[in-house]
Amino acid sequence: MSLNDDEWFTEADEKGGTAFGLRIHGCLHREHSPYQEIAVYDTTGFGRLLVIDGYIMLSDRDNFIYHEMMAHPALFTHAAPRRVVVIGGGDCGSLGEVLKHQGVESVIQIDIDERVTRVAEEYFPDLAAGAKDSRARLLFEDGIAWMRAAPAASADVIIVDSTDPVGPAEGLFNAGFYAQCSRVLGAGGILVHQSESPLLHLPLLCAMRKAMREGGFDALATLGFPQPVYPSGWWSATLARKGARLEGFREAAAERKSFPTRYYTAAVHRAARALPPFVTEAFDEC
Repeated sequence: MSLNDDEWFTEADEKGGTAFGLRIHGCLHREHSPYQEIAVYDTTGFGRLLVIDGYIMLSDRDNFIYHEMMAHPALFTHAAPRRVVVIGGGDCGSLGEVLKHQGVESVIQIDIDERVTRVAEEYFPDLAAGAKDSRARLLFEDGIAWMRAAPAASADVIIVDSTDPVGPAEGLFNAGFYAQCSRVLGAGGILVHQSESPLLHLPLLCAMRKAMREGGFDALATLGFPQPVYPSGWWSATLARKGARLEGFREAAAERKSFPTRYYTAAVHRAARALPPFVTEAFDEC
């Protein structure tokens, strides 16, 4: 991350040789929590920007794409999602999308850093509004430890809305963690994990899919979608299921959903499953 004389926020990936920048008016907030640096910038074209340890987490302008794709494909694939767990997701964006489903009875969100949520409440109040829903329960603790202690078959959908696999999130990308998710999910349960850029991070995506299989998941489906503020502008979420297929979803329910979305539709859901040959060929070799 850097700020130069022209007042640009730039996130540079030295290893990948890429960079992404946004012109800003200035920094609205910066603090060091016990876990990480949290900052909020006011941009000229993307609204407010949430940054953790120098990496962009979300912007006002495009976060709806990510949050809708992290929530709705999984919930419309499950036959009757009632009990949802969100690991990470401290900004509460994915939580808010989950709570749009009237059949959902409870959502437990576990994020290790309470300060992310408190900053989101102050600077992204619309995004964090779901935390006030009576069905939501927010816990600020280690999601890996929580998953180990959770009762078997106690969740229908688990959403891992994590940062990149570094720092506190590193332990969320291995077979041991996925095995615990498999244990906690009930019959037909679905796990969805943000899975980085198919263009820039394909080896990591392959490693995640391999670890999911080792963790007990039989069926996998990776969905692609645009995300302008993330590296390459092309992101993905990977769904995993044990003991059941993942080819279909409740299309009729998605088409007649009772709530508005700005990106997700049944047609977008279908299209997101279409991946280019270089990705599917890599998956065949995973």
